[in-house]
Amino acid sequence: MKWKSWWSLRHWSHIFRRTLPLLTSGEIPFTDKLLLVVPALLYWVLPDVLPWIPIDDMAVTMLLMDWFVTRAERKIPKA
Repeated sequence: MKWKSWWSLRHWSHIFRRTLPLLTSGEIPFTDKLLLVVPALLYWVLPDVLPWIPIDDMAVTMLLMDWFVTRAERKIPKA
């Protein structure tokens, strides 16, 4: 992926629009869904470097969402 697309609003709007439908889809294996949810929850719950400032938590969650959507769309093309 090009670095330029990471800063694109179009890229992130696509990620945010596709994450929830892919999480609720029956076509995506449950284990793939856990690969997004479990690390994100653990990162939000466990103590971190910047307590009371959730910017790093949000950044890690967004990176996990990007990875999940890319992986899921490779398995199941967008309808």
